[in-house]
Amino acid sequence: GAEVLFSVDCTKLADYFLPEKREFDCIYFNFPHCGRKAGVARNRELLARFFRSSAEVLTEAGEVHVALCNGQGGTPADQPRREWHNSWQIVAVAAGAGFILSNVHPFKAETIHGYKCTGYRSQDKSFRVEGALNHVFTRSTPLLRFKPMRCEIELGSRKVSFQVPQVLMDKINRGFLEVNSNHPVQTVKEKLAAGLSQAFPLQRFDDCLPLLQQGHLNSVCHSNVFWIILSPEETPSTEEMSNGPANAVLFSHVDFCRDTDQNGCVNVQEGCHVLKQYYLRPSLLPYAQAIIQKGAFLPGTLHVLSGPVFRKCLITPYSMPVFHEMVFVCAVNRGTENSCIQMLVNNIKTSIHSLHQTVSGFQLSISLREATSFATTELNDFAAFESQLSKIQYFICMEIDTSGSCEKGSCVGIIRTAHYEPVSSDVVLVFASLHLDLLAMLLCGISDWRMLWTSDTRFLRQFPRGELRLFKSFSLYPPSYVHDVSFWVPDGEEFDEVAFHTIARHVSGETVVSIQLIDSFQQSETRRKSLCYRLTYQSCDKALSRQEVAEMQLLFRKEINQCLRVTLR
Repeated sequence: GAEVLFSVDCTKLADYFLPEKREFDCIYFNFPHCGRKAGVARNRELLARFFRSSAEVLTEAGEVHVALCNGQGGTPADQPRREWHNSWQIVAVAAGAGFILSNVHPFKAETIHGYKCTGYRSQDKSFRVEGALNHVFTRSTPLLRFKPMRCEIELGSRKVSFQVPQVLMDKINRGFLEVNSNHPVQTVKEKLAAGLSQAFPLQRFDDCLPLLQQGHLNSVCHSNVFWIILSPEETPSTEEMSNGPANAVLFSHVDFCRDTDQNGCVNVQEGCHVLKQYYLRPSLLPYAQAIIQKGAFLPGTLHVLSGPVFRKCLITPYSMPVFHEMVFVCAVNRGTENSCIQMLVNNIKTSIHSLHQTVSGFQLSISLREATSFATTELNDFAAFESQLSKIQYFICMEIDTSGSCEKGSCVGIIRTAHYEPVSSDVVLVFASLHLDLLAMLLCGISDWRMLWTSDTRFLRQFPRGELRLFKSFSLYPPSYVHDVSFWVPDGEEFDEVAFHTIARHVSGETVVSIQLIDSFQQSETRRKSLCYRLTYQSCDKALSRQEVAEMQLLFRKEINQCLRVTLR
């Protein structure tokens, strides 16, 4: 009962079907080959043209199945695996047409009634299909191209609008912690709050925390902060003010600031104007301290704050320029702080173990370790930044393997204590801070923080509201591309590596997964310093083609030349 068409050119599928018949749910291509002794390059080109043709006749949720002989695909699923240059590189080829590999499984010819493999070197001869694999491709969401974006918020008694830093354009106002959200970060947050409410009376401050803060950051390196500068030329005119919201103020973002004062705070001047300094909040701790200073707290009550925080950081699998923090603060009598800490940690442990029961596949343990037992090199970025804010007494560590060691990335929380003399010398404040995103990643087996921020609906569909599941990636074996860049550093200037990584983040749309310093050279005569870095591009959720990466690399070279004043080699 099926309609059969012969002599169809797989690279021009749209030519053979009327527009109303171009909505296929599935396209199968078993063992494509150019014929005779065609090399890998010609067969890659055949696949590239086939995938581009398939994109024209496939439904949005459709699948493309391609069966290849063992080793041809070039993915880790092939056993044994061919060298990359000697394979058909099917995942990279498909990415050029906007497809990602979502599944791969053995091709079993014996289960297909009447199937016969034939055509070896264009002859009526069979070929080996033992170990053959069926590759299932689906459409990728497109790479995001953002236009300049402004965010309007209330700051004190007035409304302000600021330009969102490029690297954060897809991460502002995502609403992961909203009441009706089924995002795993929200599930972790609510489970923790519910568990702690069994031991403490809670008071929550989730909706009243401004994104912008103002003032000096005495202990924090300025290069780790997203600065927002109030600029006179951006202040609206009288006419604009009358047409816009009352008391509106416009802000601009400063990505790479060099002129700083002794406290590491940006010192920008324009004419005779000193520009007001704001920054996107890097921590919720100042808000917790403000609550205490205003006296808006009850001894024995656990005050809870949560929301996204923003920090410039180096590119690593567990380093995030934005993540969701949950802060607890409780005032207790001197001498009882240790029992309060133990009660707090025990309830956190219970809540996390309860969430873990719905996720199988690994062992989990949580421990409280004294900060003095950690070497600086052992700290992940979260713990290292928190150490800049104020002294830490304990780290909360989460281990998900059987090695028994607290690895980098597994420090998920910190605990501090402080005395509060204005109320009573007998009162001690206990502060705890948890990294909700890292907790969700470790619990759900998510190896890449970028997946938490994906716009692909296949991510959230895996998490029913209020439940955590072991995450199953919908983009398997994504291709990676390597590019090197070398340059001379400006004379007399310290190279800002955090700014270098931040440029890579926003130019690539967070597709740079690794930056390694592979060479450093200094001329003996001039003392000029040259650096060479290797960038690895790879997307965890989207199709990323070789051509797109080449364009990103060219833009990256241009940006570091302009923003960091390096001389490209």
